[in-house]
Amino acid sequence: MAKVISTLFISADGVAEIDPDWHFPYFDENMGRAVTEDYDTADVLLIGRVTYDSFAGAWPEREAAGGDDAPFAKQLGDMRKVVVSRQPLEFSWRNSELIKGDLVDAVAALKDDADVSGILIPGSISVVQQLLAAGLVDELRLLVHPVAARKGRRLFDDGDTPYHLKVTATEAFPTGVLRVIYAPTEAPGKVGYDEVKDQGPGER
Repeated sequence: MAKVISTLFISADGVAEIDPDWHFPYFDENMGRAVTEDYDTADVLLIGRVTYDSFAGAWPEREAAGGDDAPFAKQLGDMRKVVVSRQPLEFSWRNSELIKGDLVDAVAALKDDADVSGILIPGSISVVQQLLAAGLVDELRLLVHPVAARKGRRLFDDGDTPYHLKVTATEAFPTGVLRVIYAPTEAPGKVGYDEVKDQGPGER
């Protein structure tokens, strides 16, 4: 079964709607390597309409320009891109298609498709939120910037049920960015104050 991996640039206060003013000053070769590793996990990109418009408006031109980022732009162009949109779209970027039917059902089918090795969701906050709620996200790969953005859309929306996560890998970059990879996990057993009071300050 293919993994669904979400990769996001995020601020210390949880904002995943990036602002170039707080994102690009922290982008270095370490972050570039991390991004490359994330994209190498997948052969399908699952993206929302806004993310698709942003990517399609930039990467084909960068591929054609033949600059330093042209190989990555070609990699993106060659990948299968499944776009989540409530409206019909006319695609100008190769290997792009509109998701068919309900998002949750379509992603479950992609995970079960023997021809799909991995599904990566770059950005696309609303898509990630819906798939987290449905239990279909296998990993959250966060590049946590050392800045409190204080405005913008956050990854975790309001809800009644907590998402319990386990850390599977961490890395600290010289810029102060933390790479944290989470996977969903079961909730721990219920524990109250009486069970932990002997672990408090001053207890030996």
